[in-house]
Amino acid sequence: MSIKRIGVLGAGVIGTGVAQSLAQSGYSVILIDNDETVLEHALKNIAQKSRLHKLFAKAGNEIVDPEVILQRIQTSSDYNVLSDAEIVIENVTEKWEVKKKIYPQLDAICLPHCIFASNTSAIPITQIAALTHRPDQVVGIHFMNPVPLKSVVEVIRGFYTSDETLQVVKDLLTNMKKDEIVVNDSPGFVSNRVMMLMINEAIFVLQDQIAPVEDIDKLFKLCFGHTMGPLETADLIGLDTILYTLEVLFEQFNDTKYRPCPLLKKMVNAGLLGEKTGQGFYSHYHV
Repeated sequence: MSIKRIGVLGAGVIGTGVAQSLAQSGYSVILIDNDETVLEHALKNIAQKSRLHKLFAKAGNEIVDPEVILQRIQTSSDYNVLSDAEIVIENVTEKWEVKKKIYPQLDAICLPHCIFASNTSAIPITQIAALTHRPDQVVGIHFMNPVPLKSVVEVIRGFYTSDETLQVVKDLLTNMKKDEIVVNDSPGFVSNRVMMLMINEAIFVLQDQIAPVEDIDKLFKLCFGHTMGPLETADLIGLDTILYTLEVLFEQFNDTKYRPCPLLKKMVNAGLLGEKTGQGFYSHYHV
């Protein structure tokens, strides 16, 4: 399948990064969000990040100017503009009540051969595919944050995902200069099933006053070679996303090891979500 036009649903941190990365790779992108203010912020953020990355992004041997990247991105709050997209990548909030309303709408609007790729953090792809009349064309594409700078993507094969769908996704990621690791469908897949436990337990350690934030992260960076510590990672991902993902894992596995730390819940209730709000476990003055 020749892919020219791609829909990106959700203009949050990850959705914005996905849109930027696709546009850098030469694709025509439709960025959808029901909040026009969020869309305006997303475009400003893309322009700013592009310039921070030495004012250009490399796509093969081509140097792509930030203005060219922005010209490749159309924004809208109307799902109907996705009617000619060949792939739609969904990045909405990690809540089943939200996601389950979206896919029947996409199913009715999009081309029969359009592939639906969910960037969910934990909800099983097979569960999402069951909302559509094209379960073989539903796949998980779990991009890591910050999307333009991460070279590996976790691809999740649902129960019905076809070989043809997987190949289209692999070709797309190759064009984006990203490698893929294909895993089977399970709540949280590989990355978040493991990482969310580590982050949650690090928050428990902080709550229990065993060590301060900086020392918890320093141990993981200096002793285990992690680029970022678990609390730094939580701020980057967003504490609300961490909480929602843990709640999904807790519900899906019915296992108390995924119970969210009370401190995490308190911080989310207080609006301390990490980098995107300027304050989480660390202060982020650049936000």
